[in-house]
Amino acid sequence: MSRQPRTQNVTTDAGEARITWIPAAAPRRVLAVSHGAGGGIEARDLKALAAALPGHGVTVALVEQPWRVAGKKVAPAPKTLDTGWRGLWPALAAPGLPVVAGGRSAGARVACRTATELGAAAVLALSFPLHPPGKPEKSRADELLGTGVPTLVVQGGNDPFGKPGEFPPGSYTLAEVPHGDHGFAVPKRSGLTEEQAMGVLTEAVTGWLTSLG
Repeated sequence: MSRQPRTQNVTTDAGEARITWIPAAAPRRVLAVSHGAGGGIEARDLKALAAALPGHGVTVALVEQPWRVAGKKVAPAPKTLDTGWRGLWPALAAPGLPVVAGGRSAGARVACRTATELGAAAVLALSFPLHPPGKPEKSRADELLGTGVPTLVVQGGNDPFGKPGEFPPGSYTLAEVPHGDHGFAVPKRSGLTEEQAMGVLTEAVTGWLTSLG
């Protein structure tokens, strides 16, 4: 049986951040995941992973950036997000387990940009914003291709920030949630329920984490 979730406040150079730990009973690694620029750790994909992974030996650390903890509505510049993440890292690494850096959307970009520097074991990029909607020429592929560690991208099939077919070749792994938008919501006409869509996501992540050894 897993222990109860607990929260931990961490002071960073970008302000006070917060980690919600969902511990596995016999953890082999930590998956640290942060939210995007428009929401928090209540996102459906983060909640699904927090529910599924502890049973597979993965302690989940849901990370709230300082701007969210402070109650602000708009995320700061990428450099400030990176500063917050760096400040959190010692707390994430404190259990002494390999840490997989992850996040959704803007949080995925942070994990990609800082993975090598911080010594992340791998990167999980949920809804990686390959480009702004309608502006494929403004690609952020270099962030994804430059992680330097094993990387899994989980992308909605209808994500306006980059559909799976738009992603360039690279050494990363790409998993698709059919019909999903940027928040992995699926339309009723798709025939998929939200539960089924989240099942696709959690199975892809669980399988990939297991493959890391």
